[in-house]
Formats: sequence, structure tokens, C-alpha cells
Amino acid sequence: MRDESVFKIDCKDVFLREFLISDLDKFHELTWQPEIHEYLPGWNVSKEQREDWFINYEIPENKQFLKALSKGEDIAELRLRLGIVLKETNELIGWCCTGIKDELPPPNREIMYAVSKDHRGKGYTTQAAKGLVKFLFENTNVELLNAIALLSNLPSNRVIEKCGFNFESIIEIDSESYNFYKINKRD
Repeated sequence: MRDESVFKIDCKDVFLREFLISDLDKFHELTWQPEIHEYLPGWNVSKEQREDWFINYEIPENKQFLKALSKGEDIAELRLRLGIVLKETNELIGWCCTGIKDELPPPNREIMYAVSKDHRGKGYTTQAAKGLVKFLFENTNVELLNAIALLSNLPSNRVIEKCGFNFESIIEIDSESYNFYKINKRD
């Protein structure tokens, strides 16, 4: 659904929306929360690096994804990175994204997410992930989605399971063990 040309997906208490330049500071702050970069190493980069990625890659690729979608084209390997925004306050509290995960066997489109330490345990991440899965299955040619979570990241594993993903196996990526899940559109 569109509102003032900003792409949004309604998810009950939160909504997903495309990143805006004005999100940069809050997004950078979130990536530096130890509770986030513990499970997403490499996301806590310098402000300059984050700004470069945000302006030159993340926001433009969102536009490419949405343009392909609006034209009924294949999203192919394009990524969609959406902020999780709390409806009550309009605050950016995390993100929920989809893209190709090269370390997974094809078809290797995954969803991934993170939420602020201040907003955990309230169901927001599950709402966001379910919203993105539903959107992808209803609006794209995606037939299968993947999700992974470190074995020790019990909350993330619970979110994945609540979203209807099925456990496939334990896989190794960069010497770390992950639970590997899949969900099919027909499910």
C-alpha cells in the first residue's frame, strides 16, 4: 500500500516502510546496540560507511525493487530493506529485509530482521516478519523463502517458527552454526 509515495506494509501494531534518508541516524544507532550486532556482526560499521551504504545502495535498491514490482517484473536478486516503525509513536524500532543469501542453496531468498532492545518481546518482530512474508508471496513471483538464526539466538528462532517456517537443518556459515528454515508459498 502507498501513502504519499512512501511504500508501507501494515502489520497491526507496527508497519514496514521503505527507508528514508531521515532514518539514517536512528538506523545507525540501532546497529550499534550490542544486542543487535551480537547476532548480526558486520552491521555495526562507522557512520560514514553506513551513510554510504544507505544513500548509494540500500535506498536506491529499494526503489529498484519497488519499480520492478510496480511494472510486474521479476524482482530477481533485488533486495528490499524496510524499517519497522511503531505505529503508536512513528519511531523506527528495527528493520525487516529480504534478499539473496549467497551462502544458502538456491532458491536462496531470505528474510531477516532486527529490533531494538527496547522493543523486544512484544510481538513486533513477528508481526513485521509475517507481514513481509505475506507481501512477498502475494505480490511477487517468490515461491520459497529461507530464514536462518544462530543456534544461540532463541528469540529469533521463535520468530521464524511463529511465522510458519519449517526447520530444515543446521548449517555452517563462516564457522558459525545456524538453524536453517524454509517456507513455501503453497504452505
